[in-house]
Amino acid sequence: MEFPEKAKVQSCVIKFRPRYNETDQGGVVHHSIYPIYFEMGRTELLRENGIAYKDLEAAGVFFVVARLDVKYRQPARYDEELELETVCTTVKASKVEHRYTLKRCSDGLILSEGSSVLCCVNKEGKIRHIPEFMYPAI
Repeated sequence: MEFPEKAKVQSCVIKFRPRYNETDQGGVVHHSIYPIYFEMGRTELLRENGIAYKDLEAAGVFFVVARLDVKYRQPARYDEELELETVCTTVKASKVEHRYTLKRCSDGLILSEGSSVLCCVNKEGKIRHIPEFMYPAI
């Protein structure tokens, strides 16, 4: 896999609908699902930069979640269209930080906000430097 020279996209928006298995009996998305949505956002942000996570792994680059914060404002519900914005806010020597905003598409209401810190590690789980191509283009 040939990686891009530099990351050019710092944010992306994805739309999706919560599936039935992600909700409780009242049709409300369970709190444990939000980190999965955030991971979907990070994955698509990488993809928009021409990078697939599987290719990073093949190159010996792995990311582990060191910190995750979620603020629940309003419930997300089964089958309503949602919009998740993922923004890469910081790239440092061995960590990447993201911010997330989840909104309901029908009225733009913010349902949750979050942030994460990911550490870059090698296959053995030891901290390593983030590859140059993952730093944003100036």
